[in-house]
Amino acid sequence: MKKFIATILCSLALCAATAQNVQLHYDFGRSIYSEQEDGRARVTATFEQFKADRLGNFFYFIDLDFYSKGMAGAYTEFSREFNVGSRGFAAHIEYNGGLCSFRKSPMSAKFQHAALLGPAWNWASADFSRTFSLQTLYKHYFKGQDSDAFASFQITGVWGIDLNSHWRFSGFIDFWRGVQANGHGKLVMMSEPQIWFNFNSHASIGSELEISNNFISNFHDDKTFFLNPTVAFKWNF
Repeated sequence: MKKFIATILCSLALCAATAQNVQLHYDFGRSIYSEQEDGRARVTATFEQFKADRLGNFFYFIDLDFYSKGMAGAYTEFSREFNVGSRGFAAHIEYNGGLCSFRKSPMSAKFQHAALLGPAWNWASADFSRTFSLQTLYKHYFKGQDSDAFASFQITGVWGIDLNSHWRFSGFIDFWRGVQANGHGKLVMMSEPQIWFNFNSHASIGSELEISNNFISNFHDDKTFFLNPTVAFKWNF
């Protein structure tokens, strides 16, 4: 649950703006893949905030996962963009990191955190009903608990489309280089398209479909591709 689409709406407008929301997702992944995703949390709360200024924009989100007995973990991304010229180009700086625990074990772990840097291009239609952003980034993973630091890359696309006055289709897709247990590289894909029905300017209900390959740690078999749907409620402040 990530990549708030307002990140690319107001950065093109070059004006001061602030937006934030809270989402609550119920995840069906553990029911669909009862063996491969036995430890997957069923509930995720997401807080997102975006602020544009005369230099560009600042954005962050925090995902909080919950088991029935308490919080399972937290993941966050912080990014800052500086506008370059007036055609939608920007310099993008980002940090990713977090931690998690295991449903049937007292153990916990840290995600290997990373810093990203590179160019971004942001586009919007005249009425801002359609938006798109493309980021091509150098990604540096810092040394982790059981892993060495390594250089990587990430390509990100973010979109938002107002279908009518109530329905909105939005989401993102990421491609990046990860590392396998044997030290060889692997291409990781993650996408989270969302559909929302907006009752008013504050309340929305919808669904998200997490599509991933080579992302989920599956110790049961060799399956790498997963589709994890949610039902969700969102409140815009």
